[in-house]
Formats: sequence, structure tokens, C-alpha cells
Amino acid sequence: MPPFWFAAGDPVSMPFATVLELDRCAFFTLSLCPHHRRAAAKALVFARFPSARHLHPSLLRSRRFYSAFVSSAGGNQLDSNKHKPVTIEAAEALIIEPEQQKDGGQLRKRVFSGLAIGIGGGGVVVAGGWVFTAVVAVAVFAAAREYFELVRSQGIAAGMTPPPRYVSRTCSVICALMPVLTAYFGHIDVSVTSSAFLVAMALICQRAIPRFSQLSSTMFGLFYCAYLPCFWVKLRCGLAAPALHTELGKYWPILLGGRAHWTVGLVATIISVSSIIAADTFAFIGGRAFGRTPLTSISPKKTLEGAFAGLIGCIAVAITLSRILSWPSSLLSASAFGILNFISSLFGDLTESMIKRDAGVKDSGSLIPGHGGVLDRLDSYLFTGALCYSFVKFALPLFGV
Repeated sequence: MPPFWFAAGDPVSMPFATVLELDRCAFFTLSLCPHHRRAAAKALVFARFPSARHLHPSLLRSRRFYSAFVSSAGGNQLDSNKHKPVTIEAAEALIIEPEQQKDGGQLRKRVFSGLAIGIGGGGVVVAGGWVFTAVVAVAVFAAAREYFELVRSQGIAAGMTPPPRYVSRTCSVICALMPVLTAYFGHIDVSVTSSAFLVAMALICQRAIPRFSQLSSTMFGLFYCAYLPCFWVKLRCGLAAPALHTELGKYWPILLGGRAHWTVGLVATIISVSSIIAADTFAFIGGRAFGRTPLTSISPKKTLEGAFAGLIGCIAVAITLSRILSWPSSLLSASAFGILNFISSLFGDLTESMIKRDAGVKDSGSLIPGHGGVLDRLDSYLFTGALCYSFVKFALPLFGV
């Protein structure tokens, strides 16, 4: 924290302001009062301020804090008894209180936004089909726009040449079309290779000298924002085999599809999405309550204790839903599915944190109150869809499911 100057006293009412320099030692006057008046002081006593990192913005915002001279003999003697000095603890509480209120407001926004997204997302998952595909396409388009804005930010663009804007916008449109093409054709191989070829051709044919950094960042954007989300379409809409053991299908209205509506893809998607939500929630609560050991330097706020709580919550939800929905049939399969969801969601979150760290930003956007951008909300799901689809399609048969 670099040193800064704080003028003690109101410059309007007091022509000669006492100036204090607060540096790394975090010295602060022992006696504070709301209105400074010249006192018959012999010495100025200092004490360490415990939370100096909170001092700079709070003092600049507030004009209530002014230094006061205290007598070395009398301690708290002032020329007037009207204004009593404020203790260090009271001053610290007044400084930290606005930040706590701000954190509380952000938490409320996060909870309300999360509930709205959860309820709406749950309805979209159950609806499936083109409704699910259209929502995925819109989310992918917004996430792709945020990704390419991160690539063009100063933190990343300072060390590389970002792709031209017309290429970034074209890639965002291609990313949005990929889930639609996946739902229509049932596969994504031809779409991905064709899109990569068109983007590479556009970069090579630009007027400026093409750079490899442009090609690599654009290709990763296609993989990260287009190819990976398409597996959610394959998981939800592609696995159309009926979940015969799911009892809930017996009571599902015929007008909404009846028992045939409850497919393996629907059940697997519900368990996977619920497990990711549980992992994020338990990791947040566990980290706030018990977090001590940093998990990685990429995201300093994540802790080992929070990650362990997230793992426990993810496995517990996966096993509970597997018992309710009767899929998968074995406890081992449900546990493995929960562990896979946790690992893929964690590394998806860390991957986006790495991109934001290089870009020098906290959030990828500001579209969702309390959460940041769309990419901030979807980062845990990007790798999970591909791994869950592969697990259900190829690994579960090994367990006899």
C-alpha cells in the first residue's frame, strides 16, 4: 500500500490543517473527534491501526474523521468537553461498517439472482428440445462476446495482438449457431472443423500482418465457448433412451410428454446441474466459515477447506438425486458421477479465473447482478457437459448401467 496524505481537519473551518502521512507502518492518531479544535497539547500519541488496508478509501470518502492532539499527561484532555475523543476500536468499526454493508448487499443480489436463474434454468432443462437449445445458444453468444472482450483487454492485449473485431464478432455468431447445428444434425464434428477453417482463412486474409496469437486466441474461443457447450445439447437432447426406473415419470402429465419425457439425458442433466450448484454453494459456505489454506494463486479467495466442502456437497446431492430418480442404479456410479462433476466444475472455474487474471479484471461482465457476467456464471459448466456426456455414454456401461 503506497503512502498517502490525509489532511486532518476541515479546510473550511480550520485554515491550518495538520497533515499525517500514513505509510506501511499504519500509524494513526490515538484520539479522534468529530470536530478538531486546537488543544493545549504537549505531545502527539500514535498507535497502530489494525486494519490499515481498509483505511484509504474510507478516509477519502468520509469527512467525519479528524485528528486531535492529546496531552501526554492527561491522555484524553481537550479544551472542550463537548466533543469526546473516539477510540481506535470505534473508529475502525465506523470505517469497516460501509464495506460490510456493501458485502451484504452484494450477497443479497447474488442470492436473488441465483434463485431466479435456478428456477428459470430448471424449467428450461425439463422442457428440453429446442427450448433448451435456444437458451444454450443465447447464453453461448453472450459468453463468447465476453470472452473476446477479455482477449482485447489491456492485460492480455499488451503482450499479444488480439484478433480483429470483425473476426471476434463473427466467432461469437458461430458460437451461437453451434448448439443449434448440434441439435439439428446430432453431431458437432463437421461444424467445428468447418468453423475453424473459416476463421483461420479470415485471419490469414486480413489486410494487416496475421499473428499466431490471433489464431490461437480465436481457436481457443471456438473450443471454449462453442465446442464445449454443445455437449450439454448432446447430453440433454441426444441421450433419448427412457429412464425406465424413474418413478417420477409415472405421474408426469401426458400433455407434457408423459413417461417418455423422462429420458436418461434429462435425468443426467438434472443431477449434473444440481451437483454443480451444490458444489458452488457448499464451497462458498465452507470457505467463508472454515477457509484458511489457499487453494491456488490463480484465485486467492478459494481455499482447500472450501473445495473439500464443495466436494462433499456435490457427492451428497448426486447420491440423493440418484436414489430419488433411480439413476444411476449403483452407489459407486452415483459417487463417481458426483466426483466428476466437482472436478470438472472446479477446473472450469479456475480456467476462467486464469483468463480474467491475465486480463486484469474481476468479472467478465456485469449482466447478472451479484454474479458478474454470463461467463462468470457458466464457467463451472463448460467442461462438465463434455465429461458428463462421455461418462454416461461410455463409462457407465462398464458399471452395468
